[in-house]
Amino acid sequence: MKVVFLVFVLTAVVYSHPHDSHYTDKYDNIDLDEILNNKKILTSYINCCLDLGKCTPDGKELKSHIREALENKCGKCTEAQKNGTRKVMTHLINFEPDYWNQLCAKYDPEGKYKAMYEKEYKTLVH
Repeated sequence: MKVVFLVFVLTAVVYSHPHDSHYTDKYDNIDLDEILNNKKILTSYINCCLDLGKCTPDGKELKSHIREALENKCGKCTEAQKNGTRKVMTHLINFEPDYWNQLCAKYDPEGKYKAMYEKEYKTLVH
């Protein structure tokens, strides 16, 4: 499977080198639409991040950086990663609120960032 996130997530796309000021751009060209529009693939990444399913080695690496990316608003992300993070978070907030809430409960249990991101990425859904 391709490595992505989400996110948060996911999103995502957060792989670091210890001495770099940015995360690696190795996965900047991932087709996020393909993942976001495929419930099975999306669910596998969500489950990895929630410790509910198996993770690939890359998924484990991604998961280890989610909290930092949330806290610093993807400050170490490349522009492509920032755009991807916005896309993933917008999708989760607007179309996958259960996943979004579960991820927030795990990575932002005090709710420090949840409202900020929801305000920024909540869109009118027709």
